[in-house]
Parts: sequence; C-alpha cells; structure tokens
Amino acid sequence: MSTEFRLEQVERRLDRIAARIRELELELELGGEAEAREEKPWVPPTSRPLGEPAQRAPQSSPRPAPARAPQRAQPGVDFEALFGGRVLAWVGALAILLGAVLFLGMAISRDWIDEVTRTVIAMLGSLALLGVGVWLEEGRTRTDAARAAVASGIFGLFATLVVATQVYELISSSTGFVFAALIAAAGMAVAIRWSSQLVAGIGSLGALAAPLLVGAPDTESIGFVFLALVAVTAIVVWQRWGWLVLGAFAVSAPQLLAWVNTVDFNAEGAPAGLLIGLLIFYAVYLVGAFGYELRSKEGQKLPVASLAQLFASTALVVGTGYHVLDTIDAQSAAITWLFGSSLGLVTLGLVALLMPVHREIGSLLVGIGIGISALGFAVALSGPALVLVWAAEGAILAYLSVFLEDEENPALSSAERMLVVAGTFIGLALAHILLFEAPPKALFEGVESLGSALGALGACAAAILAVGFAARRVHPAALRIAGFAAGALLVYLGSVLIVDTIGVDAFGESRQVAQVWLSVFWTVTGLGALVWGLVRDSASIRLGGLILLGAAITKVWTYDLSELDELARVLSFVGLGVLLLVGAFAYQRIKPGNETDQQSPQDSR
Repeated sequence: MSTEFRLEQVERRLDRIAARIRELELELELGGEAEAREEKPWVPPTSRPLGEPAQRAPQSSPRPAPARAPQRAQPGVDFEALFGGRVLAWVGALAILLGAVLFLGMAISRDWIDEVTRTVIAMLGSLALLGVGVWLEEGRTRTDAARAAVASGIFGLFATLVVATQVYELISSSTGFVFAALIAAAGMAVAIRWSSQLVAGIGSLGALAAPLLVGAPDTESIGFVFLALVAVTAIVVWQRWGWLVLGAFAVSAPQLLAWVNTVDFNAEGAPAGLLIGLLIFYAVYLVGAFGYELRSKEGQKLPVASLAQLFASTALVVGTGYHVLDTIDAQSAAITWLFGSSLGLVTLGLVALLMPVHREIGSLLVGIGIGISALGFAVALSGPALVLVWAAEGAILAYLSVFLEDEENPALSSAERMLVVAGTFIGLALAHILLFEAPPKALFEGVESLGSALGALGACAAAILAVGFAARRVHPAALRIAGFAAGALLVYLGSVLIVDTIGVDAFGESRQVAQVWLSVFWTVTGLGALVWGLVRDSASIRLGGLILLGAAITKVWTYDLSELDELARVLSFVGLGVLLLVGAFAYQRIKPGNETDQQSPQDSR
C-alpha cells in the first residue's frame, strides 16, 4: 500500500471530522438564539392617578418547558450488525470451502484431474483465501470477513496436507511434518498480531494435531508435540485465552499416551526416560494453568478451565507413571513415585495458596496430593497397619484444620474441606475394618486375628473422637455425633472380644455361651449409659443407652430364641429380664424432672 494512498485516507477522515464539528457549532448557535427570543425584556410599571383602579396586566401564556434532550438508547445486541457482519462472513467462508470440496469431488468422480492436480488446486485455493484475508485485515478494514477467510485458509491447508500425506501419499510424513509446522507457525503469528482467538485455535491446535494429521510416527513426533505445546502455552499466557488451556491438553494428551505405549518398558533406561518425559510435559501444563491465572486477573471468578486442566493432567501423569513402574514389577519404585507425587503436589498447593491466584487452585492441588498419599499407603501397606495409618492421617488432618483461617462467606471454608478429607480417611479405615479385620460375622464366629481387630477398632475410635473434637468449632453437634460413632465402635470392640475369647473353644468350635454373655454385655452397657445420662442430665447419652438396650432386646427375642439351646436360651432371657427391671427401677428413681424427689414433707401430706 503506497504512502500517497494512506495520506489521502487520512485527509478524508479529517474532512469528515471538520464537517461534523461545523454541524455541532451551528446547532449550538441556533439553540442560543431561540432561548434569547423566548426571554422578554423587563418593562417598568407606569404611574397612574390616585383613585384610578389599577388595570390588571394581561396574563401571559405559560412559558413552555424546555424540550428534554433525547435519551440515548441503551447498548444492546445489534442483530443487524451481527448477522450482516459476522454471520454472513463465516457462512460465506464455509460456503467457499464446501463448494471447493464439492468441485473436487465431482472432478474426482468424472476423472477430470489427477491426484497431483487435485492437491495443487486445493492448496492454491487455501493459499488464496489466506492471502485475501491477510490483505483485507492489513488494509485497515478489520472486518470479520478477513478473519473468516484466514481461518478457512489455514484449515484448508491442513486438510490438503492430510490428503497429500495419508490419502494420496504424494509426500512423505517427514516432509508433511515440516509443512505442518510452517502452517501452524503462520497461523499463530497471524493470531497474535490480530488478537484473534479463532485463528489462534485453528493454528495452535492444528499445530499440536499435526503429527496425527500427517500420520507421523509417535516416537519421531513427540518432540514436535512438546515444542508446539510450549508455543501454545506461551500464547495462552500472553493473550489470556483460557479455553486454549483445555484445548492444548485435549490434543496433546492422547499423543503423549501413544508415545508411552510405543516404548519398550523393559529396555535399559526406558522407565526413567518415560518418567522424565512425563514430568517435563506436566511442567508445561502447570506453567499454562498458573501463567494464565497470574495474567487473567479475573478476581473471584472460578477458574474452571485451569482447574479441569490441572486435575486431568495430574491424573494423566501420575497414573501413567505408576502404570509404567507397575508393569515392570518395580513395586518399590511405584510406591516411591506415588509418595513423591503426593509430597510434590501438596507443596505446590501450599505455594499456590500464597500466590496471587484463585485459592481453588491451591486447594485442588493439596486435595489431590492427599488423595494420592492414601493410594500410596494402600499399595504399600495392608491389614491393620493400613487402618492405623489411615486413621492417624485423618486425625492429623483434623488437627491441622484448627489452624486454617475461615474465608469470608465461603461456600465451604478451608477448615471444613480439611475436615471432609479427614472424615474420608476415617471412612476408608472403617470400611477396611468391616471388610477384613472385623466383619459383621465376627459377632458369631470370631475373628482371624484378635489383636489386629482390637487395634484397628481402637485406632479408628480414637481418630473419630479427634475429628469430632476438631470439628466442634465449625459444627457444634460434631463432637456429639463423633461420640456416638466412637462409642458404637467401642461396643463393637467389646463384642468381638467376648465372642472371640469365650465363644470359641480350643478346637475352634463356637460355643453358645458367648451369645448369652454378648446379650448381657449389650444390656449392661446400655443400662450404664442410661444411668450415666440420667446422672449427667444428658439426653444424648440416654438416647445411646436406649438404642443399645433396644438392640439387646431384639437380639434376645430373635436370634437367641431361635438359635440357642434351651439352657442358653433360659439364661439369656432371665439375665435380660433382671437387668431390665434394675434399669427401670433406676430410671424411675433418678429420671430428670422427677417431682417426687423435689417435694418437701409438707407438700406430700
């Protein structure tokens, strides 16, 4: 474009601005003259003889109110501009692409042109679209038609490259690989210059997908994928286009997995190289997520794209690394990988909490790290040792929640989240106990290892109390609920102890006398809780005692009546009846609000 043409355009714009200024000045002058005509000069009153009545001045017509300035219309969606400027531009670009495809299809079906000519025509047409779009945009028109033409041209070049390499095999994969890199570089340069997200999406994601498009081997293309991922990450951070974070991961992750599957895990140095490669890719993913958050400055807006990308990339890298080590039977290395990942994620999450990014980023990384540690313990340990570690970790997390400051009006504060995680660990420990160490059938058959069962149950009960004690700041009823749960576990512990010690003889045969003692134990414990609740005037303790008494009565009237021998059945019913009578007497004597105990001798007369 010549300098004379640019100067001519500038002169035309200055002429239009000067004409508009003259119009505004004329409007102001006309408005001032109208206001001057409306104002009347002041006339002094004339003198009149004495006694002559004063003449009433003629009433002037009321002065019309000045017309209000027309209010500007509120900005809204200009459907005419949207349809005429954008929709028509993109529909036109798509129509050109579709017409070219239909023409090529017709030419192929009628054998008008050979394979080379078809490819050349498609390439020239795409280059023409790209050139026209660049010419229009750089000509200061800045229309959607220009960007639509560029995006369509880039897409057409990628499609032509796929046809030339995989369909017709006119060029090799390595040559197509180079052309794909050039097309992607041109597309990303144009996108950055014009700040066009659509062109950036086609160019950058097309660059990442170039090895797939040209059918390049995974072992040769992983380096290009990494370089393209770095370039896309730089665009994400610089231009603050958050949706590209997810797009880059979605395109690069399958190629990373394909590369891992092509490597022989048993080859010397292969596992270490794979793990290093995974960590390098993960570092780029982290830079993209953190860099975008540092640059976006979106305040309290939830970073959905960054959170999804961090969660998915962490699961991909940690899970793939563990799979590689587990495949070659490197169990110690696999456990070390899990615990190292857990420690790294927790540290990174704590650092993120101190950075000017959304707090959800740090919370997510800490939560994932703690979850991976639970998985690491499950792989490294088994039996009661695993239960003890899970219970201890839950108690530690509950203790740490006390030092977390609550956020202002949060949906779920950091302390509450830590307590939820602690409760999850306690739940895992309890589930392991009920499945392996002391399943419900232990109430009738005993357990395989009494020490393991008692240790696991005791540790879990203590951890539950710790969680309840820490959670009482957040929820006042947490300690009461934790007391119920811990008490139930202690009763279960005593029941397992009775059945395993009394209910099984030296030959491993079950004895029915244990069921009698079990019924007595439940009844005595329930009565003790009831009396203690009466003395302490605690309705919750009394409720727990009544629930246990109800369980004892149900057991005696169902299981004992149908399964025990005659003598054991008699002992069970008699013991239950005596204890219930004692409990009823105690309840009547010391029940809360007993008016008989509060009456004076004068009132009783």
